[in-house]
Amino acid sequence: MRLNDGNEIPPLGLGTYPLKGAEAEKAVASAIDVGYRHIDTAVNYRNEEAVGRGVAASGIPRDQIQVATKLPGRDHGFAETLASCERSRAALGVDYIDLYLIHWPNPSVGKYVETWRAMIELRDRGLVRSIGVSNFTEEFLTRLVDETGVTPAVNQVELHPYFPQAELRAFHAANGIVTEAWSPLGKNSAVRSESAVGAAAEAHGVTPAQVVLRWHLQLDSVPIPKSGDTTRQKQNLDVLGFELPADEVAAITALSRPDGRLFGGDPNTHEEM
Repeated sequence: MRLNDGNEIPPLGLGTYPLKGAEAEKAVASAIDVGYRHIDTAVNYRNEEAVGRGVAASGIPRDQIQVATKLPGRDHGFAETLASCERSRAALGVDYIDLYLIHWPNPSVGKYVETWRAMIELRDRGLVRSIGVSNFTEEFLTRLVDETGVTPAVNQVELHPYFPQAELRAFHAANGIVTEAWSPLGKNSAVRSESAVGAAAEAHGVTPAQVVLRWHLQLDSVPIPKSGDTTRQKQNLDVLGFELPADEVAAITALSRPDGRLFGGDPNTHEEM
């Protein structure tokens, strides 16, 4: 998928939260071995070092793997962001970060625009290839663009059939922002147990998880499912060989719930440092 800065991102990536240590390293190396080329982490996941080791252990040339990480709330601010990026590059063992995101806007702190200016600086220096945000609302996105003139390439948000974010996705599409989805399969197996998902899985001879991930792709959402199991990693990646008809996409989208958020992570009120 092409980003608004001219770079491209694979249609599906590997999430790594809450994997840590040897488990995270093994999962990343395994995922790259089966074909993943976009690996997502964050400072607050406390696994950047392990993810970096997994990338290095894969044996795949660095320029063929896209590594994304996220700036924590405690490092908001211009100078703080520059320093935090240096720590992330060192932890990951990379010369540059492919996709660098502000993890949460933390509006009570009031520094996300200043932080965004630092992200632009990092991109201009070549230390970061693409810059974006995570958990930003339309209001926060609009302020970034209005005050800096630079539109985020990506907004990574909670998105799954119980919380499909139709209005935000439409705003992204209208403004050239790629939607990435964290927790794309929802929590535990609840979404995958829904009859609309099960019926589609049976119709196409695939797993319920594959149906939900295919639903994401057809919404122009880039899902980043987490899995440390090689078999599930392969299954999650194998979603390009079938297509959901419009009625199945609509039935899955209709699973939306007013209380669909997994933990009440409203970016207007939920903040992480």
